[in-house]
Amino acid sequence: MQTRRVFLARFLGAAALTAPALTACSSGSDSGDSGSGNGHVKSATAITKVYGEGQKFIAVAIEYDAEIATAKLSTSSFKAEGRTVTKVYANTSAATADQGTDGRYVIVELSPDDDSALLWGISGPYGNGGGGGQGGASGSAQPQASASQSTGTPGVVPGPTLGATGGAANLKKAKGTVTQTGTVTTTGGTAYPADSAKVTTTGTVNPIVDDFKQFTFKDPKTGKSLPYNLYVPKNYDKAKSYPLVLFMHDASVVSTTPTATLVQGLGAVCWASPEDQAKREAFVLAPQYPAVVVSDDYKPTAYFDATANLVEDLTTRYSIDKDRLYSTGQSMGAMMTLGLNIKYPDLFAASFVVAGQWPDAQAKPLAKKKLWVTVSQGDTKAYPGMNAITKVIEAAGTKVSRATWNGRAGATAFAADVKAMRAKGTTVNYSTFLKGTTLTAAQVKQNPNALEHNSTWPIAYTIEAIREWIFDQRK
Repeated sequence: MQTRRVFLARFLGAAALTAPALTACSSGSDSGDSGSGNGHVKSATAITKVYGEGQKFIAVAIEYDAEIATAKLSTSSFKAEGRTVTKVYANTSAATADQGTDGRYVIVELSPDDDSALLWGISGPYGNGGGGGQGGASGSAQPQASASQSTGTPGVVPGPTLGATGGAANLKKAKGTVTQTGTVTTTGGTAYPADSAKVTTTGTVNPIVDDFKQFTFKDPKTGKSLPYNLYVPKNYDKAKSYPLVLFMHDASVVSTTPTATLVQGLGAVCWASPEDQAKREAFVLAPQYPAVVVSDDYKPTAYFDATANLVEDLTTRYSIDKDRLYSTGQSMGAMMTLGLNIKYPDLFAASFVVAGQWPDAQAKPLAKKKLWVTVSQGDTKAYPGMNAITKVIEAAGTKVSRATWNGRAGATAFAADVKAMRAKGTTVNYSTFLKGTTLTAAQVKQNPNALEHNSTWPIAYTIEAIREWIFDQRK
């Protein structure tokens, strides 16, 4: 399934790594570690956020020695080296907020569209330096396949080598330098005048990502050791029973860095967000594959079965409802989702398949499964592949609901789209993004033959209504 993703990762990644990073304090000042505001600054912390195209550095939290009046702050109060300041307000903790609150922390929000905002990259065999295969939504142009990479099908490039291992994730450190350029006023009325001293972050907060814990599953059946990330509901109660969502990453994320799958995009973290957990408490499982599990020959390695065994093992160690096990994945992970549903038909209650395919000759068991499939019509392999699978499902007597969506639609439109499909009451739903709509207009104009594989999942995992549908399903 590495066909288009590999090609895109190699070309899109370079932009992320060549962009200038935030600099540390300049050699002309020795007060950059923590000394702004005439000595009133206690610390500075970088704050990150995961987007569809990967983790970004999006704010600095500056801790003062007294509560700061948020109403007295503005974007002109601070300057960040190499970055665009979009919002400044006070808060009671080192966290971003919709509205400011008087507190000891001043939050300096930074534009996620800055060239140096993106932290995520991958240095493994299927991602040359950055972007993690997150094409399309990142704003980078997507080139078409060269003749030397052609498989005989226009726009399709060769897939990965089965079992190929990945390197360490090239995740840049979130580090920035800020200067207080305006007066900061405490709630008691004391004015801290502008100060030319530079303050550099010394710590990092990674919302949601930091809530996952890292473990290794030593599978006695396959002999494989599989690293994985696990989110346990914050109010976990052994007396209750919880659902579990399994997310499987694409082949460009194959890495020896355990948390790579958490920062490459939204596929894992969207299920563990405070908003989602408030509505649907659940365990979230995100294995980190050190090698390619399945390639275009559809003959998976032992990590495939080890994944199923890991899910089963967790149900014996936590209070997890075996009737509410769900799977999802993008590209290679989508292939694994389809393959696992075929080989282990009683394991998952429902699955969200994003930009994947499997041999249609093996697809008949999928007619008995609850599936939501999303793919871009411009995806030159996954789209025809899923078309063939849905025909097999329909031939087996299962009705499939189909819909074509605009990939540029917002949350409100997507919610209405999902509602319309749900009204049909089918167990298999097939939503496709209209060709070209997962890319920006500028990208389409620049290259009408741009590949639309990687640009599917940065959008698909933002659709909250699909996640809601998944959790409504039971065995």
